[in-house]
Amino acid sequence: MTRGAETKQQAANRFLRRLTLVSAFFALFAASLIARAVHLQVLNKEFLNQQADSRHLRTERISAHRGTITDRNGEPLAISTPVDSIWANPKKLAPAVDNVPQLAGILGLDSQLLMRRITRSMDKEFLYLRRHVSPEKADEVLALKLPGVNVQREYRRYYPAGEVTGHLVGFTDIDDDGQEGLELAFNHWLAGESGAKRVLKDRLGRSVENVESIRPPYHGKDLRSSIDLRIQYVAYRTLKAAIQSYKAEAGSIVVLDIHTGEVLAVVNQPTYNPNDRSQYSAERYRNRAITDIFEPGSSIKPLIVAAALESGEYRPSSIIDTAPGYVTVGAKKIEDSRNLGRVSLTTILARSSNVGVTKLAMELQPDQLWNTMTRFGLGSMTSSGFPGESAGLLTHYNHWQPISQATLAYGYGVSVTPLQLAQAYAVLGSNGIARPISLVALDQAAGGERKLSKDSATAVRRMLEEVVRPGGTGTKAAVTGYRVAGKTGTAWKFAAGGYSEDKYISIFAGLAPASNPRLAAVVVIDEPNGELYYGSDVAAPVFANVISESLRLLAVAPDALPARDPNSIMQAMSR
Repeated sequence: MTRGAETKQQAANRFLRRLTLVSAFFALFAASLIARAVHLQVLNKEFLNQQADSRHLRTERISAHRGTITDRNGEPLAISTPVDSIWANPKKLAPAVDNVPQLAGILGLDSQLLMRRITRSMDKEFLYLRRHVSPEKADEVLALKLPGVNVQREYRRYYPAGEVTGHLVGFTDIDDDGQEGLELAFNHWLAGESGAKRVLKDRLGRSVENVESIRPPYHGKDLRSSIDLRIQYVAYRTLKAAIQSYKAEAGSIVVLDIHTGEVLAVVNQPTYNPNDRSQYSAERYRNRAITDIFEPGSSIKPLIVAAALESGEYRPSSIIDTAPGYVTVGAKKIEDSRNLGRVSLTTILARSSNVGVTKLAMELQPDQLWNTMTRFGLGSMTSSGFPGESAGLLTHYNHWQPISQATLAYGYGVSVTPLQLAQAYAVLGSNGIARPISLVALDQAAGGERKLSKDSATAVRRMLEEVVRPGGTGTKAAVTGYRVAGKTGTAWKFAAGGYSEDKYISIFAGLAPASNPRLAAVVVIDEPNGELYYGSDVAAPVFANVISESLRLLAVAPDALPARDPNSIMQAMSR
């Protein structure tokens, strides 16, 4: 064998060894791949599925909308509208920070502030970028296809009547939880329960498939309030005009259905629009008619007369001597504008005699007077359930001094809310029966409780009609075609060191139609500025306007139509 042939053979052997080695390496590599595949897809399949799920399967909340609040006739007062909230996973969004200014522009945010929020939240997986944007804005955001940026469907509260019902309905926070008014009082009823679903997401965090439903959402229940939006509008419009006309600081009106105890209207000035969150301040959104107290002045006198009648010692025709036009209790001199002399209980109310009602109250036992006041609801909250309602102030008779009993007779040293005073007058209007106050529409009137004898209630109501007739103090509360029973009140406001002599509260409380009362209403005007400030001049006309339109809207039959000449009727029939 030659040297050249030997060298070729050796080269062939070396090539074969290398080929065998490489083949063995690839065979081992292929075997390891097969083994790994078997291990991952057969032996460790569950682990891989978990890892895939953790990267692509997410649990999302399904928002539930709150129930609708309506007036008694079904008109919407608060509804939920669908909106979208934009959120992001800061870790996933970080690689696309160059697009943050564009994102901020769509959302109406400062790009530098948004950038800082994102960079400060790198340890989080969820960050709200903007809550409650329109679906159109949400579509613009999604069109950017930014990693980690997502849209979540939510609901935002909308109040169709705006400031007309703002104080009553209240509002919710950005998470749709009730914060004030009916929204808070009935939050447990209105609030829904969010659901949950499992979704499949792509590498950019966008949902591509709904995998399964975990828990369905349960939407809130609707609430039918007692308010009649038509009467609410009338009261709102009339009160607003009065506040502007008399340059008053504030005012309230409450209208009750005497037959059922339902609140048909409750308005305040100044007011606020619950659709505008910039107006959310306690000074503006508190419901003064239910939360604020005031001294009722002469509007409390009918309750004092009722207490006298209940004692059995007095009748409507009983005579009280008011001469010489004043009475002294302790160091205080209580006066009338002029000496009325000997007058009946009816005249005491019609002419609003401080002397007469003081003498009447001083003749009663303190416990008699206090018990009657409490039966009318003074000193305790109504059954409205409204958040923040005040119980007013009625000191127990054990703590009374003679002057306390005297000033109570004409409305000082006792405090009430407009709603409480309306409830007291409703007792007179329902022949002595007190029915629970309700802010929710009732399918059937709740059973009442007798607080006053029918004879006493009827007698006081008839006396109050004289207040509105010529010669009384409340003639401006008269309503054409209807008999009206009511009482004026003008009270000095309490100030540091005593009572102010130039700041007043003007009040009118009344019932209509007096023959069979359907409505009880209270008007309170706080600090009218100008020449007119008496309840007879300021509050009484407001009462007349509201009651006149309310009776018409409720189709209540007139009970005081003018008498017609029989001869004119015969002439008309003969034509």
